[in-house]
Amino acid sequence: MKRVVVVNGPNLNLLGKREPHIYGTRSLEDLNQTVREKARSLGFDASLFQSNSEGDIIDFLQKEGPGSAGIVINPGALSHYSLALYDCLQALALPVVEVHLSNIHAREEFRSKSVTARAARGVITGLGFAGYGLALEFLAEQ
Repeated sequence: MKRVVVVNGPNLNLLGKREPHIYGTRSLEDLNQTVREKARSLGFDASLFQSNSEGDIIDFLQKEGPGSAGIVINPGALSHYSLALYDCLQALALPVVEVHLSNIHAREEFRSKSVTARAARGVITGLGFAGYGLALEFLAEQ
């Protein structure tokens, strides 16, 4: 079975508790279950990871990325400033889809710029959990 890497960045462990009017009331475990089921239906084994630490995310991607069919990543706030994460994604030379639960363009000005998006084939923003499913569908077609 092909493997796909799904990474969630800082504060996504607080899903369901953090600003539910923006991020909803479902938890990270709910998201992981949704992703696992969708990935399985597309013939993928999902390697899931969440961390609040930039270095841990980069280490995970460098370890799990090679040999995978691609990466779905919600870098959270790291998307706005992490050149190290951008460099990592570029170096892996895999199809990457960046996902954001909320519409980053409809929020604070600083959220509308993503430095990591330049390493992605596409960015899905504002579609909640459904964005992850769309990202997985894209990777399945690659």
